[in-house]
Amino acid sequence: MKQLLSRRSSPDKPQQCHQFLKKYYRCLLWISLSIYLFLSTSPPSFHHSPLSRRTLSQTLASPSSLPLSLKIYVYDLPPEFNAAWLSNPRCASHLFAAEVAIHDALLHSSVRAVNHLDADYFFVPVYVSCDFSTINGFPSLRHARPLLSSAVDLISTNFPFWNRSNGFDHVFVASHDYGACFHAMEDVAIAEGIPTFMKNSILLQTFGMMSPHACQEAEHVVIPPYISPEDDRRPPPETARRDIFAFFRGKMEIHPKNISGRFYSRKVRTEIWNKYSGNRRFYLRRHRYDGYQSEIARSVFCLCPLGWAPWSPRLVESVALGCVPVIIADGIRLPFPEAVPWPEISLSVAERDVAGLEHLLDRVAATNLSAIQRRLWDPAVRRALLFHRPGVIEGDASWNILRTLESKVHRRSWRRRSGQPLPDSSVRWA
Repeated sequence: MKQLLSRRSSPDKPQQCHQFLKKYYRCLLWISLSIYLFLSTSPPSFHHSPLSRRTLSQTLASPSSLPLSLKIYVYDLPPEFNAAWLSNPRCASHLFAAEVAIHDALLHSSVRAVNHLDADYFFVPVYVSCDFSTINGFPSLRHARPLLSSAVDLISTNFPFWNRSNGFDHVFVASHDYGACFHAMEDVAIAEGIPTFMKNSILLQTFGMMSPHACQEAEHVVIPPYISPEDDRRPPPETARRDIFAFFRGKMEIHPKNISGRFYSRKVRTEIWNKYSGNRRFYLRRHRYDGYQSEIARSVFCLCPLGWAPWSPRLVESVALGCVPVIIADGIRLPFPEAVPWPEISLSVAERDVAGLEHLLDRVAATNLSAIQRRLWDPAVRRALLFHRPGVIEGDASWNILRTLESKVHRRSWRRRSGQPLPDSSVRWA
């Protein structure tokens, strides 16, 4: 009995309780810390927060988050491949001029490799969009394939870099209707396909589709068409006087079956004209006007229907001037989706639904138009789609191209994969 009473009165019980609580709190602290570390290192969800996509694009557009450590050697080709074409000022300013802008950006960028032995990529600067010899003044692409073929023959003869990888680490620009198929008519472009000698290389092209397409049968990066960076110097869309509800100026065929039985714009532009040309809320014009940017800056919605190809310079012009792009091109793949939140700054309308276009625009205008306009006027969004000169500006179109190329460098760079630089070679142009 004494021993039992002695045990009950022993101070060991409070001590045991204290130790138990100490272990409990220590365990709780460890669990909390584990959860915190797990959440802080897990990839964030981009489906719940409306700001998450913008936050992601801002992070990607920061040099500290993704430094541009790649090196690109720019071939110094004879002037008949590029510089000679610049005698025509249009060469550096029309909608296909991304080929000129990217070349210029690389020449003035820190990623340019002075020594070709240090290069991850090799850029082939050939301007194939500057032959304005057609009757209507549009670029002729008839010389594109032979000119590019001549350039490849030249560099493969005078350098060892093309032959060692069969062009795998070489980059071309194809800023045309159907990209590296080099033809404005889709059926002809598909029939001719991408030149065989370019199929191993990386193509920077404005043409992009979600579905498989013969003109995408090579690794490619979808880039924006060229417009002057001066075009974004306008008042914000919410403060500007926008007295045009819906705007389009461009080719609108009343009889779309106008070239060898082909239907222009898959009849979409004709249907828009037939449905809305008599509607005062729709400012539709079929004739060219050099000052049409002022009309875009006055408009709330800018229609961006497909032409022969799905993409259009109006996509970039609308964004630059604060007009909400209304994209009417089924299956189009848009440039730089990581940097440009297209679903938040534009509207997509199926080609078959153009008859209900006015109703859709009215609904947007009555609900979330102001939110779309605010996102549209984010300086980072406009910058991402514009080429600036000279050189590369953080977050601009050239920078986004380089960032995309950097993501492929460990797979594409012969130098990084082999780790064995070739001895220097004497270079003599034929």
